[in-house]
Amino acid sequence: MEVISNGVQSICNHSAQEMENRNPNIRAVNLGGWLVTEGWIKPSLFDAIPNKDFLDGTRLQFKSMTVGKYLCAESGGGSRVVANHMGNPAVATPPTFSGYPWETFRLWRINETLFNFRVANKQFVGLDSNGNGVDLVATCDSPGRPETFEIVRNTDDPSRVRIKASNGFFLQVSTEEQVRADYQCDESDAWGDEDPSVFVMSMTKRLEGEFQVTNGLGPHKAPKVMREHWSTFIVEDDLKFVADNGLDAVRIPVGWWIESDPNPPPPYVGGSLAFLDKAFSWAEKYGLKVIVDLHAAPGSQNGWEHSSSRDGFREWGDTDDTIQQTLHVIEFLTSRYNKSPSLYAIDLLNEPSSKTLPVETVAKYYRAGHSAVRKHSSTAYVIMSRVLGAFGPELLLPVASGLDRTVVDIHSYVLYRTKFDTVQGNLDYIYKARSAQLDHLATSDGPLTFVGEWVVEWTVDGATKEEYKKFAEAQQEVYGRATFGWSYWTLKCAKNHWSLEWMIKNGYIKL
Repeated sequence: MEVISNGVQSICNHSAQEMENRNPNIRAVNLGGWLVTEGWIKPSLFDAIPNKDFLDGTRLQFKSMTVGKYLCAESGGGSRVVANHMGNPAVATPPTFSGYPWETFRLWRINETLFNFRVANKQFVGLDSNGNGVDLVATCDSPGRPETFEIVRNTDDPSRVRIKASNGFFLQVSTEEQVRADYQCDESDAWGDEDPSVFVMSMTKRLEGEFQVTNGLGPHKAPKVMREHWSTFIVEDDLKFVADNGLDAVRIPVGWWIESDPNPPPPYVGGSLAFLDKAFSWAEKYGLKVIVDLHAAPGSQNGWEHSSSRDGFREWGDTDDTIQQTLHVIEFLTSRYNKSPSLYAIDLLNEPSSKTLPVETVAKYYRAGHSAVRKHSSTAYVIMSRVLGAFGPELLLPVASGLDRTVVDIHSYVLYRTKFDTVQGNLDYIYKARSAQLDHLATSDGPLTFVGEWVVEWTVDGATKEEYKKFAEAQQEVYGRATFGWSYWTLKCAKNHWSLEWMIKNGYIKL
């Protein structure tokens, strides 16, 4: 048994040369929801969180019952908080640089009872320290005690709330233009519409990612819950199952905090790195290749829960520090596993979003990321995920073409991009649009192409098992033309069709 430099025990049945000589067109599966949490993949992870309606990033709106309008941060932040927004979805909220509604507040969870409220322009709601200390403003960039609030819910109707400020008083709406923290009440007070401290609360969105589960569980519960999850969700038998069913690779999503394991910054939990080590050992044993996928970058590259965004804002790339930190993570991962014969590729950044992120920032990072990988490996492929938004994957061709062993990654989720409600409509889309896209990206001397995520799911109601099988066959046929191959999302999932394990065991897909 050989021990490689990073401490991973190599029990490899195949030499590096044998693995490299295989067909480069791989068939893989993602190990999603394992080392980077996604609540919809395993909802039970969140069961032990107290007051779990209020997780980091939950978006709330508060309607004053006395004036019949919503609290909002005037101009999206940087000024006072008022109660003059109608909240009518047919009426467009005035634009801000962020593009987010003024009447929506994003939670930062301090503990199960205390919270900060972040607004559209990224300031925090608090008491006006420059005035009388009771007026409500949204001017602070870093929250402290004046920006801390408690949400008190009516036990008979949890949508009715009062908001208690750090001065011990409750918020009240005196007029549409004046919201103050100077109202006294107790539990015996009624919750009627005439009470200026009563709001009707609505939740417009919630996030369930790594930040939410670890911060929600807290420093005492989170380590036990997460380590139990890591040790049971993916085990050695799962990689044996992958290999036994004709797949030759796994794509493993990881988060940026893995570099600082075993002591990552709060609220993250140490220990995930040991399980990535185990995954490499298992992969070597069963002759599988490994794609290490940086799924969550510091600050979040897209504002989604699967990139461990705290509150839905995309802040990766806003400073050079986040980019440099990400490059350190790429170097760490490559250097740790560069002697493993299973290391096949490093995926530099999963699904960056172009909504508020300049494409040039991503392109510059990809070039630097390629250099970071090459410092430690001359053979690992470097995968560059397409920038989601208004740009197609062909935008990456000039970036990747001048670099060696590069791959352009596109993700193909038909149910999100189209609303075909017939079986034939979905099949036609795969055979025509998706096939044409792959053909367009194929170049003789450019990067390889990879469908790094896809699933046999659609918006067809009442589809039969045979129709699902046809959909699976169509996607395998078309994505099999990708010159680097494809990877199904994901191996295990609470939603059956998203679980390749379930699909195989129940005869919905034949590989």
